[in-house]
Amino acid sequence: MLAAACAGMAALLLSACGSTSRPGASAMAPEQLPSPIVSIPVPPVTQRPYRPAPSPLQMAIQSLARGFQGRAGIAVRAVDEGWTVEANGRQREPQQSVSKLWVAMTLLDLRDQGKARLDEPIVVRPEDITLFHQPIAYLALKGDGFHTTVGDLLTRALTHSDNTANDRLLTYVGGPRAVRAMIERKQLGDIRFGPGERLLQAKTAGLTWQPSYALGNGFEVARSRLPMSVRVAALDAYTSDPPDGAAPLSIADALARLARGELLSETSTRILLDTMGASVTGRARMRAALPAGWTIAHKTGTGQDLGPRNAGFNDVGLLTAPDGRRYAIAVMIGDSTRPIRERQVLIQNVAAAVTTYAGRGGDAVAN
Repeated sequence: MLAAACAGMAALLLSACGSTSRPGASAMAPEQLPSPIVSIPVPPVTQRPYRPAPSPLQMAIQSLARGFQGRAGIAVRAVDEGWTVEANGRQREPQQSVSKLWVAMTLLDLRDQGKARLDEPIVVRPEDITLFHQPIAYLALKGDGFHTTVGDLLTRALTHSDNTANDRLLTYVGGPRAVRAMIERKQLGDIRFGPGERLLQAKTAGLTWQPSYALGNGFEVARSRLPMSVRVAALDAYTSDPPDGAAPLSIADALARLARGELLSETSTRILLDTMGASVTGRARMRAALPAGWTIAHKTGTGQDLGPRNAGFNDVGLLTAPDGRRYAIAVMIGDSTRPIRERQVLIQNVAAAVTTYAGRGGDAVAN
């Protein structure tokens, strides 16, 4: 399925590469590069009159948040009508892999500036391997590393939430400082970006990162040897003040601005949303609640577990109704001991509340 997703994006990526300059030296001579296409039009969506926030939907969202046992923040923004409903939408929760969105956006912003190319060759080597979910890791261990393109890493990072692909892209765009600078420059609001997967996950577990943790199950073994008091203290510190924390309201607003074409060029907007739409993660989250005719472009995030406790369980994305109305949604569960099925159901119920509201003409939601 990953190969199909990569192939499906190939023609678009190869024709949307920008100019020849980028962070670092180019591996291809200018005369070898294809002529750039400035933009690929995004189909227009009819702008609708502004409406006030619908009180039935607001009550439904607040009821869902109150009924969940654990920290949960929810925000819904109507892209084309401007209203917002939320519950705990300003409290900062761990993003985990949701933060891959900001690496992708930084990359595509560099492309729009003519400083990055999506068809540029790039190598993923053994020293780039991180931890947890990283399907690309076995390829990096072969020969002199995995030779691919920047665009392929983008697809892998967003569709399969590959940690190594994302961290290699993070290095390519200039590291965490470059991502934080993009967030600040585009005024995305209360969104933090952490130090990268290895340092973030090691500190969350109570460890200091060592290269050996990337080999086999080295990280899991080291983590299991820590005293429980150390692990609990580290998880408490992470969830109370996550270095990758973000407010659901800020994420929903950023997604709405992305959908309106306010953050990236037309081509880069299409690339990002199409790639998010091809995601295969989180099938039991928002996607599971969508009626026929609805589409979703989203990014999930899942944090570490300690016994029954989970530190981050999220789904954020753009839902589009059959009539073209769009809704940016962020559901972020920051610290909970509830079973995974209950966390999935909360996210599904938020999406269902939105689709029910839209399906009834924007006048009501199910009680």
